[in-house]
Amino acid sequence: MSRKRRYLTATMPDGYVKTIGPTADRFTHYWRIVAELENGKTEVFWGHTKSLAEARRLRAPAEEGAKMRGWKSYRFEIAELVETDAPS
Repeated sequence: MSRKRRYLTATMPDGYVKTIGPTADRFTHYWRIVAELENGKTEVFWGHTKSLAEARRLRAPAEEGAKMRGWKSYRFEIAELVETDAPS
């Protein structure tokens, strides 16, 4: 049996919109780390998970990454993915 392929869209607090797909996977949340480096540049890391709990478990590794990489600061954000019919 084939699963329906759909698009998943997350809107971050700063208004950034990320669309994933088409996918048949059951992702529910999008996470993003925005890291400010010592030299003033910014790095962004992101991914998607199959539950809010799974996304929340990534906070601790983000904190460790910040220490290991020497980030000046970082934001760890989670947004719910919403199913859409087509990419935005």
